Amino acid sequence: MIAQAARGWLAAYAAWSGIPIGSLALLLIHGLTGGRWGEALAPVLRPAASLTPLAALAFLPIGLGLAAIYPWAADPAQAPPQVAPLYLHPTFFLARSVLALVIWSVIGLVVAAGRGGGLFAAVALLLHAVLISVVAVDWVLSVEPGFTSSAFAAGFAIEQMLSALAFAALLAPPDLAGRDASDLAGLLLATLTGTVYIALMSFIVAWYGDLPDKAAWYLRRGQHGLVWLIVAAVAAGAVLPFGLLLNGHLRRSRAALRLVGGLVLLGIGLHRLWLVAPAYDPPGPPLLLGALGLLAAVAVTVGLVRLSGRLLARLFPARRLPGGLGHAG
Repeated sequence: MIAQAARGWLAAYAAWSGIPIGSLALLLIHGLTGGRWGEALAPVLRPAASLTPLAALAFLPIGLGLAAIYPWAADPAQAPPQVAPLYLHPTFFLARSVLALVIWSVIGLVVAAGRGGGLFAAVALLLHAVLISVVAVDWVLSVEPGFTSSAFAAGFAIEQMLSALAFAALLAPPDLAGRDASDLAGLLLATLTGTVYIALMSFIVAWYGDLPDKAAWYLRRGQHGLVWLIVAAVAAGAVLPFGLLLNGHLRRSRAALRLVGGLVLLGIGLHRLWLVAPAYDPPGPPLLLGALGLLAAVAVTVGLVRLSGRLLARLFPARRLPGGLGHAG
């Protein structure tokens, strides 16, 4: 049961961690580009980014349950021989993950406090791109060593930003309306389209490119009725939100955006569960435990973001983020 719980937590963590890390990425992008959208979403993105140290602490069950989660950690012979001695090694895996989480935590606290400048945002964003390229493969794809996808890390990073935007829509500030709401809707449309495009093209390349090993990876995710999991993820997290966001009136409605945010978060959660749970036999316990863990984590995050927002407003009442990202107060 402990092993199943660790596997379920990985599935939940892969989805939930996108909220603080995706918020961090959006703040860094706004630090370089500026724009009204960042000022409007700052009341949610800043407190969410300040939770990156919590993401580091939440990684502890994964580190402690490494052998139960990853087959190469329990048996080195399970790893492909070309990477087993150097890359898929428990100590090196943990070192990479800890380093990434520490760097994200430091950057998250800096931008949440309104410190740093354009140069800091540029360097931090470059670091983020490197770290997510490694961590996405480590955390998710290595549960089935041997499967690779050159586009996976990019899709993972975009989906994290989509998670943050959806969370911002779900917790939309009371004054979010009109052009600001429309800006958020546009960002949701862009990141949603990018997420679906990369995932779909990766599937098409593997399925129709005469790549039997990669096709087998997808086939495993169609067994045990799991095909309905991805169908539900696409319907709830992509098709329905996309249709709602095409309506000009709904794009400016705070209530509609909150609905869209909730649907997108549901779709992302189902997608991440679909990625991780089928790696185990049987997939049911990790899937169920992951779903419960994700619901609990999101509920706790809502409360923590509100608490962090009030704390930031007191500590940094008039400080601006790089690129003019609003005021804490």
